Amino acid sequence: MKQHPCITQRRVLRTVLAVIALAMLAFSDGALAASATQIPGMGPVPKAHCGRFDWTESGLQGQTTAWERESGDSEGGYNCNLELVGQFRGEGAFSQDGPAFLDHCAYYATEDDPLQQHPGVVVIDVSDPANPRPTAYLDDTPAALNPHENLKVNLARKLLGVAESNGPNFAVYDLSKDCAHPILASSITVPDSHGHMGGWAEDGMTYYIGQQFRGVGGIMPIIDVSDPYNAKWLLNWTFNGDGRPHDLSTNKDGTRLYAGQPGTFGAAANNSSFGPDGLVILDVSDIQFRRPNPQIKIVSKLFWDDQGQAEQMLPFFSNGRSYILSTEESGGQAGVGGLAAACARGASPYGYSNIIDITDEKNPKIVSKIMLEVHDPNNCEKFLSEPPEVGGGLLDYSTERCNVDRPENPTMVACGSRGTGTRVYDIRDPLHPAEIAFWKGPAPRTAFLPGSGSWSPGVDRTVEKQAGLVNFHKVPAADGHGREMQLWVVGDAGGFQVLRFTNAFKARHRNLFENSMDRK
Repeated sequence: MKQHPCITQRRVLRTVLAVIALAMLAFSDGALAASATQIPGMGPVPKAHCGRFDWTESGLQGQTTAWERESGDSEGGYNCNLELVGQFRGEGAFSQDGPAFLDHCAYYATEDDPLQQHPGVVVIDVSDPANPRPTAYLDDTPAALNPHENLKVNLARKLLGVAESNGPNFAVYDLSKDCAHPILASSITVPDSHGHMGGWAEDGMTYYIGQQFRGVGGIMPIIDVSDPYNAKWLLNWTFNGDGRPHDLSTNKDGTRLYAGQPGTFGAAANNSSFGPDGLVILDVSDIQFRRPNPQIKIVSKLFWDDQGQAEQMLPFFSNGRSYILSTEESGGQAGVGGLAAACARGASPYGYSNIIDITDEKNPKIVSKIMLEVHDPNNCEKFLSEPPEVGGGLLDYSTERCNVDRPENPTMVACGSRGTGTRVYDIRDPLHPAEIAFWKGPAPRTAFLPGSGSWSPGVDRTVEKQAGLVNFHKVPAADGHGREMQLWVVGDAGGFQVLRFTNAFKARHRNLFENSMDRK
């Protein structure tokens, strides 16, 4: 059982809170009525049923309470149905810059701080999950030294693409010979590029570079990677209206680009986040087929006004239907007036995920939400008095990146976040997602981690950020019988971590793991 210096105080506090909660429920018929009439799939998802020895949250679902932070409780981290197998902390990580994965290897970026001994993209060999180890540091291109949220692997061609953060360099690394020792294939200068996010076409022949400026008049550089050892700039597409991507993905044929267009409430017309927030489906057939004078056309749009900074658009297929899972970097609190204004207009305080049915691509529609209690607009005002981190500002519980265990008929999706840790959900029924597990790494406080995206001198971090992509990976089981599902995650302070579902959870939910596979 996990030991912790605050265990007695915590149990006493929880007992008191439980008594208060029961009393409030007994005298709050109105609250019960509101809960009973909530539309299934459109409010906070059902909470996970955690194991008896798990170290769980004491506040709202996803929250790290002021008491947990100020008492030091969050320094021990929190877990529900997941446990640590192995870890490489290194000098910290910039968790949302990737990570990317191929076979037994993982790749994640660091802060590019002059205090680092090993700047650049860290290459991790996970052949032994209990002892992941670095095998290389990619520091031979400006892009690898200073990427942002564009560090991505194309599985079909075993290529790692990376664009320089707010700069013009784009690099391609060949992973096909040995994923633990990437080979630099191309390093080019892209005219007028100021890289931010970006992504591959599914076939690995094209890379689209999202930009630091994503407002009206912004560009999207497009790179031909048909010969990875001779990558070429094709063109810069200019967006004079909607379709400006924060993050992006494509369909299998590469003819549709799913753009997360970032907007925030009240943003000025010349702002990078001006305009509506949501999904824009683009026809990029001309790019895919390398037609002369290529044009990008809008197929459809779906916008929402309760969040901010739409980001990832992850396609998957379930029970014969096509879906997109969105993420949001900031939620309503990034709009004009901040968190208080978001609460006043009924917006979600922090970003959460929508599940969008795109079977009819001209009429996409939201069919459910992967929302925690911290995202519920009804709880927004509870965060107005939450103390900021010393030197680091207010907490952010936004969901930043998600991944499914397989792209067709997935059983699970895992999402990295800015403050709720890594959360895992059952999505066998996409219309009724449910939480099943979570891992919130230990708070780093003032630990010296110059490679971390959260570290700065004088900053006291009481919550760990795990905002990157999660990878589902099957390996031989520890007991030698069969195979088990692991999760590979990266935290700003925790670095690269290998997690597994607890034996007790797997015994209770055998059907979740039947026929599940890696996303390859």
